[in-house]
Amino acid sequence: MQDLSLQLKRSLDSLNISVKEQQQIKLLKLLQQLLKWNKAYNLTAITDENEALKLHILDSLAVAPFIEQDELIDVGTGPGFPGLPLAILLPNKRFTLLDSNSKKIRFILQIKHELGLDNVEAVHARVEDFSSKQFPAVISRAFASIEDMVELTRHLLAPGGCWLAMKAQFQNEEVDYPRLAVKEVANHAIEIPGLNAQRCLIEIRPS
Repeated sequence: MQDLSLQLKRSLDSLNISVKEQQQIKLLKLLQQLLKWNKAYNLTAITDENEALKLHILDSLAVAPFIEQDELIDVGTGPGFPGLPLAILLPNKRFTLLDSNSKKIRFILQIKHELGLDNVEAVHARVEDFSSKQFPAVISRAFASIEDMVELTRHLLAPGGCWLAMKAQFQNEEVDYPRLAVKEVANHAIEIPGLNAQRCLIEIRPS
């Protein structure tokens, strides 16, 4: 775990992300618990701790510099990504983590309790069935297409809000923005330390 702690610190330094010691401890605890629960509940296909650090923790945290909103909903969060790492890093922002898989929501609730993440709410529901409130930002890395993300979550977006779609840079996706009545306002290239692949965060707003 000491090697993993050093790897996390170096990676965050390269991303120009500053964390307190207690936040780093929580991030490593999240990773440790994810891999522990995964043995029984199959939460993720990634079983190697170094790969999980890069593909779950760092991949989630890398978008933090681009998040301006005080409240977000992470749709299709799975076992809590990017929502949980972002909630640890950004304690003054509120995160609603939505998923239809009950096992994954139970994991999130346990992590919320263990790490004292008062800024996290976990919701077990299908995205099209959840409509209790609207949010300044809808974030996800789970949707197969931007069109699906926009169409299925439009009812969750507050006036003036935006979608934040985490995508692989190599996915040269054709999106019919005029049909969706939205526009792409930013495309942030992101490099994950130790990962030989590019990522991007696409910001979309109603047109």
